[in-house]
Amino acid sequence: MAKATVAIEGSLTDVSRELKQEGYNVVDLTDKNARDADVVVITGEDDNVMGMSDISTKAPVIKARGLSAIQIKEELRNRLF
Repeated sequence: MAKATVAIEGSLTDVSRELKQEGYNVVDLTDKNARDADVVVITGEDDNVMGMSDISTKAPVIKARGLSAIQIKEELRNRLF
């Protein structure tokens, strides 16, 4: 069974690497497929990420600010299940 698709802000390379190792399908937040992601992970530094306030999603959004890659992975599991 395939794991969820996670759209992630480009600067979160450690989180991206951790999630890929766990088998998640990781796409860049700027990728056209990001709209279909099951979860979105952003830095939390700017609520209007890259000026994309017009993009909406029903997917849960995790703000990575102050969290380790492992904590984000746990938060992701909590939000999906």
